[in-house]
Amino acid sequence: MNKIHQFAQEYLLEWFPDLGSYQAFNNRLNRISCVMNSLVETLLNEFVPKVYSRNYSVLDSMPIITCSGKRAGKIASEITDKGYCSTKSMYYYGMKLHALGFCNTGRLPHPEQIIFTPASVNDLTLYKDTWSEIENRTFFGDKIYNDTAFFQNMNQTLNSEMLTPVKAVKGMTDVLKRFDRACNDLYSRAVSKIRQPIEALFSWLIEKSDIQKDSKQARSDLQKD
Repeated sequence: MNKIHQFAQEYLLEWFPDLGSYQAFNNRLNRISCVMNSLVETLLNEFVPKVYSRNYSVLDSMPIITCSGKRAGKIASEITDKGYCSTKSMYYYGMKLHALGFCNTGRLPHPEQIIFTPASVNDLTLYKDTWSEIENRTFFGDKIYNDTAFFQNMNQTLNSEMLTPVKAVKGMTDVLKRFDRACNDLYSRAVSKIRQPIEALFSWLIEKSDIQKDSKQARSDLQKD
């Protein structure tokens, strides 16, 4: 938010002559936060790419860390809690950004929906609660979305399926693992290649917004207030 205010102060004062201080700017944004969902939805619908597929989607989540899991979280405690990030192999306090996007060959996926949850919310649980009733869709996710029985039923009732890298089966003998390895590795690499653009989307969001530096910004805002 500080960078947005600074940019407006330097380049947009003719448009916003009553911009005011950063603290006032931040408070105003907080008061209209309920409007942002509708605004983002309108923008996503207005800027749909000319070429993309509504039949194929990628999905994933990324952490928004407000403090290390070694300490008790104090920032925005009403919307944050403790979770685990397998990619970073760490516990943390904060939120998760969950994204569902249409595949867009050779480009970043076009977001269909972005949802924020406390850090403890499981990705598969969020999918089941929010996106599991979408019909005629092929989803590409990581291993956390692996639930064979659930997705078999979804495929039969909604003609939708979830494709994920192959997850190891507990108790499988080494002989069977070696027997299936070549096929499983090839399949897993294919799925991972298709879903890789959503990781690029997260990298783009981090680069443009510094969203994963939320802990530093939040502490700075509290000190200013």
